[in-house]
Amino acid sequence: MDSPMPTDSLTDVNGLRVGHAQRTRDGRLTGTTVVLAPEGGAVAAVDVRGGGPGTRETDALDPRSLVQRVEAVVLTGGSAYGLDSASGVMSWLEAQDRGFRVGAGRGRVVPVVPAACLFDLGRGGDWSARPDAALGREAVEAAARDPQSVTAPALGNVGAGTGAVAGGLKGGTGAASTVLPSGVTVGALVVVNAAGSLLDPASGTLYGELWTGPVSPPPPERHAGALRRLDAAREETERRHAGSLQPPLNTTLAVVGTDAGLTRAQSQKLAGTAHDGLARAIRPVHLLHDGDTVFTLATGERPVGPDELNGVLAAGADVLTRAVVRAALAAETVDGPGGLFPSYRDLYSRP
Repeated sequence: MDSPMPTDSLTDVNGLRVGHAQRTRDGRLTGTTVVLAPEGGAVAAVDVRGGGPGTRETDALDPRSLVQRVEAVVLTGGSAYGLDSASGVMSWLEAQDRGFRVGAGRGRVVPVVPAACLFDLGRGGDWSARPDAALGREAVEAAARDPQSVTAPALGNVGAGTGAVAGGLKGGTGAASTVLPSGVTVGALVVVNAAGSLLDPASGTLYGELWTGPVSPPPPERHAGALRRLDAAREETERRHAGSLQPPLNTTLAVVGTDAGLTRAQSQKLAGTAHDGLARAIRPVHLLHDGDTVFTLATGERPVGPDELNGVLAAGADVLTRAVVRAALAAETVDGPGGLFPSYRDLYSRP
């Protein structure tokens, strides 16, 4: 079991900051989250496992590619439309003279901003409501200027998790971190928006909690009542969409960060092993209707040897599992024109 750090968040990795921006009125239920690296960037990689991903600049993260470090990663709602939010982050970085340098003099940079999107279209009631460049800029400015972006980034119905849903439950944004015996820190930020389920239908326990410590299942009568309410919420959501709902189109997105000195290839391996954390907490996972994507950012403050590397790889999966649990427990019920999405806390009377 991992040992949480002070904020139990990705921002426990020194130099990483998190900023959220969202829209929740007038038919909107969507948002964008930006992970901002230290100036000079971080070594980055990605592993895409879902069958329906929506991404931008992920090819640049291939270890064989030219660009070695990136300044920011964007997670966003709005499906492929929401990838426009990365343009706002790119313009902000250009104004800060941050990015891949292509010439002498201020502003001669091309910021490489990897991004991935999740499907939340119509969940606020307005199909055309989705993040744009302005929202992306708002999120990166929050990451750069808001003290909370380091001390305790918000969880639950914020940023890219604003319109997230997981197996009929309200999904959202979660985070976790740990420090290893070597002194290396590993943290995770996740936006849970899955076609699969977070809870064991036999007991009502969150799957991820089975991996994170002793757990007491809810009383059988409470679990039975929760399942009835969840079924009723799904029927109500279908009614509000007048039978026009399509099969669930989702995607869980994550960023796993560390202060370990990883190469691009090692960072990509960390992204791959971190997917095991999703597989523990979401069942089924990596489906055709998911676009599950994990990014990694390595700031390189602490050198690691071959033996220590395995500990970092294992920790990536551990913190991501716990981040999914925290997302489920932080999410709040949404009852609006786009649907009724009850939270796990409300269904099971969890604090």
